[in-house]
Amino acid sequence: IASSASSSFFSILLIQRIVPKENPTQVGTALQVFHNLGTLKDTIANVVDGYCTVLEENIKNALDIKVLTQPSQSITRGGPGRAAMPTPGNTAAFRAALWTNMEKLMDQICAACGQVQHLQKVLTKKRDPVSHVCFIEEIVKDHQSDILYKFWTAVTQTLSSQFQSATDSSMFLKQAFEGEYPKLLRLYNDLWKRLQQYSQNIQRNFNTSGTTDLFAELQQMEEDTQDIFMQKTQDYDPEKALKDSLQQYEAAYLSKSLSRLFDPINLVFPPGGRNPPSSDELDSIIKTIASELNVAAVDPDLSLAVAKNVAKTIQLYSVKSEQLLSTQGDASQVIGPLTEGQRRNVAVVNSLYKLHQSVLKVITNQSSFPATAEQTVTTALKAVHDLMGSAVQPLLNSVGDSVEAIIITMHQEDFSGSGKPDVPCSLYMKELQGFIARVMSDYFRHFECFDFVFDNTEAMAQRAIELFIRNASLIRPLGEGGKMRLAADFAQMELAVAPLCRRVSDLGKSYRQLRSFRPLLFQTSEHIASSPALGEVIPFSIILQFLFTRAPPELKSPFQRAEWSIARYSQWLDDHPSEKDRLALIRGALEAYVQSVRTREGKEFAPVYPIMVQLLQKAMSTLQ
Repeated sequence: IASSASSSFFSILLIQRIVPKENPTQVGTALQVFHNLGTLKDTIANVVDGYCTVLEENIKNALDIKVLTQPSQSITRGGPGRAAMPTPGNTAAFRAALWTNMEKLMDQICAACGQVQHLQKVLTKKRDPVSHVCFIEEIVKDHQSDILYKFWTAVTQTLSSQFQSATDSSMFLKQAFEGEYPKLLRLYNDLWKRLQQYSQNIQRNFNTSGTTDLFAELQQMEEDTQDIFMQKTQDYDPEKALKDSLQQYEAAYLSKSLSRLFDPINLVFPPGGRNPPSSDELDSIIKTIASELNVAAVDPDLSLAVAKNVAKTIQLYSVKSEQLLSTQGDASQVIGPLTEGQRRNVAVVNSLYKLHQSVLKVITNQSSFPATAEQTVTTALKAVHDLMGSAVQPLLNSVGDSVEAIIITMHQEDFSGSGKPDVPCSLYMKELQGFIARVMSDYFRHFECFDFVFDNTEAMAQRAIELFIRNASLIRPLGEGGKMRLAADFAQMELAVAPLCRRVSDLGKSYRQLRSFRPLLFQTSEHIASSPALGEVIPFSIILQFLFTRAPPELKSPFQRAEWSIARYSQWLDDHPSEKDRLALIRGALEAYVQSVRTREGKEFAPVYPIMVQLLQKAMSTLQ
């Protein structure tokens, strides 16, 4: 028995001496000896168990609170039964010692893994020259796991249990790992990268060491499969197994991170408060967000988790801001100067805009920010932008309604005259220009988010042009003098909507319609029907509406035939944007005209009628 124990001890000692040198020839020779003695399997098991035992001791020593607090104990020794803990002035020294120990522990784990990897590599390559049995088959023939998997499982389980035990018994260790979790995670990530790099380098070492016949034999062996550090299986993820020991610290860190993000927001939105945060207060919130993301940048998964916290923070800011918004009637008035509610709404929108832009800048400046994390924050920022839109929408609606109300008053003016007009534009146009200029000056100039404002007011300008052309096409009767005044109104309309946009020409199709329609006022019906602008720029339905003004009263416009007011007809057009619906209504008016002529036994139709029928047929054919 003594001889057997001595032999086993000698075997382990020999392997532990040879393996760290990472010479496959020497290791292969030693393994052949143990194979010949019939002790290969037990020797390998004992060697791996020995590495596990040493690492367990290393982990305990690294986390030993008595060792970590030794400097403070030498000054003030605790009484019997008192837990070892750092004195307030020595906390920094305690943490410095802890992180030094952790770095050393990662080196020890890496070294041990490397030796087991090397041993498994030789076992996988080496075959017995007589039986040709591969040594690794000898080790795993009883359906046991390969030695690297067995070793790694033991190490990761030991890490989990020892970390749990150490932090359960020491609040200082627990606080260190929770408070500085990213530092701990970075050590683990660095260890994992080193293990993967070592796996890649092993083959190179095999190819460059040894010149004996044994090495030549090793080179001729088949390539082994990748070890566990190079690939995960469906059943086992070695990196996850390593990081499982960190789960409780990550959860605590993320909880504290969320508190750090939420606290300044709750502070600047006190219960009953009526104003959004000041610029300095918002800067403080942005700095906290940037700090949390920067610290989390050590790991993609941690970055994503913290990004989710940032998204919750943005959401909280939005909810608090929305509660400040005034939704009373005075928030949308456009008659007098800014009300208190409108001032507060402007301040809230400006605050949301600054948050949006600042956070956008923070994530843009993040290096190697995961796409999923960026998407998480960007989605939250979109909700901020949407809230800004909701906040200004009542005011935009009021302005839009007023613009429409002013435009529709053009029908109260007389465009039937034949002489040259004595004013540069109509009264309604003067009123429209004055109203839009005042609205931009009194309300919208207070918003700091110019692009956001123009994105909204440009849509209003497009709508104003659409309504202007619609109503201009409905004016009856329209004399030669009236055409000249209306043409002047078309030119003035560009000036009217100019304050609402960056450049009037940026309004796209609306601007082209405004420019294209004006010359048609003075063209013959035949020329109008053949205009290249038809269909492409100006809808057929608008031109057909306009041609009704050149017909006798008997050929009633669609709204006259339906006995609608112009306001009701305009609403119907808004509710029926489809050209097909609008053309059908026009066709009904033309058919009613034909019926009325036949009823009175008229001999001919108005000259414009056949042009309109031909144009309607052309319009209908383009829809098919």
